Amino acid sequence: MTRSQALLNWIDERFPLTKLWKEHLSEYYAPKNFNFWYYFGSLALLVLVLQIVTGIFLTMNYKPDAAQAFGSVEYIMRDVPGGWLIRYMHSTGASMFFVVVYLHMFRALLYGSHRKPRELIWVLGVMIYLCLMAEAFFGYLLPWGQMSYWGAQVIVNLFGAVPIIGEDLAVWIRGDYVVSDATLNRFFAFHVIAIPLVLLGLVVAHIIALHEVGSNNPDGIEIKKTKDANGKPLDGIPFHPYYTVKDMVGVVVFLAVFSFIIFFAPEMGGYFLEYNNFVPADPLKTPTHIAPVWYFTPYYAMLRAVPAFLGSQFWGVLVMGAAVLIFFLLPWLDRSPVKSIRYRGPYYKIALTVFVISFLVLGWLGVKPTDFLGKIGGMDTAVILARLFTLVYFLFFLLMPWYSRIDSHKPEPKRLTH
Repeated sequence: MTRSQALLNWIDERFPLTKLWKEHLSEYYAPKNFNFWYYFGSLALLVLVLQIVTGIFLTMNYKPDAAQAFGSVEYIMRDVPGGWLIRYMHSTGASMFFVVVYLHMFRALLYGSHRKPRELIWVLGVMIYLCLMAEAFFGYLLPWGQMSYWGAQVIVNLFGAVPIIGEDLAVWIRGDYVVSDATLNRFFAFHVIAIPLVLLGLVVAHIIALHEVGSNNPDGIEIKKTKDANGKPLDGIPFHPYYTVKDMVGVVVFLAVFSFIIFFAPEMGGYFLEYNNFVPADPLKTPTHIAPVWYFTPYYAMLRAVPAFLGSQFWGVLVMGAAVLIFFLLPWLDRSPVKSIRYRGPYYKIALTVFVISFLVLGWLGVKPTDFLGKIGGMDTAVILARLFTLVYFLFFLLMPWYSRIDSHKPEPKRLTH
């Protein structure tokens, strides 16, 4: 027995290292027909690691103090060796995180990855999405620029629209009656410690739940139903080395795009880093147009689409919250006898296409001022469009039990198609 084998045996007697390797990599059987859409889960894990590592290095020089926060970011950018690269990796990583997560969720809608027996995987995934939104929101204030400050001011004030407890809730979130040094310290603690701990726990639970029931595939077939004499799925292959090698292709392409953005367009025309955020926060000077980062703008457009009732934005906040929380219900709203879009009929395909278009249009409307398209009958055209596409967004979910049940479908094959 070699020394390395003896060391491995010693570890295995005290920690199930080899068992974990076999169960989750070398002997975890995944379907043979994974395609392009299955890159984004592993890419999301990669970006999570990048965000944690770059975040640790940023905290070494960042000061969560209202008088010094903006200056400390400038110090990181100008005087810390490689600080500009770490900062741009972190800011670009935040946007790329949402890019890969949105594509990962879209893949689930394509191939029915939210359907039985993967309902819990989907629920955990939506919880991860909510944590990412919270993490991005709390981190958005930390540079203490104009858009950070006023964006946080607007979002926190929305909680004040909640009846009865709204004002107290807003004060608790801010830690003060206005966005101040206390708010910055509180958001820093949430961004650096609290939310990442919850996020890591949810990611681990998401992966464990996935490996318990097995991965879905573009055909939507359960490969565990057809096994050989040794109990191994006939339509499956070990995740390692086949998919670890395949995922490396996706990683290389992703890092190429990621690097191009960092070195040539880190602000992405003001969508990844807004121009106003390069100006120190000034509580006495409100920017002409306040909008959240692009990955929040579909929900922000919904908020602005709902008129204030009796001077309260509560109904807009309610619609915005419902637009996110309704994802939890998806496994039980979908009544189709087949999972994959390959075998679904035209109703679902049309509905999904219209839903994606509505989400993109709402995101575009949320970036712009409400008057940028002019007026129709005294009302802002952008607001009219936002109301229309908000309705389309919700109808995708609310009508799903009906159109998914009556939709035509092709019979699923018994085995994977290649």
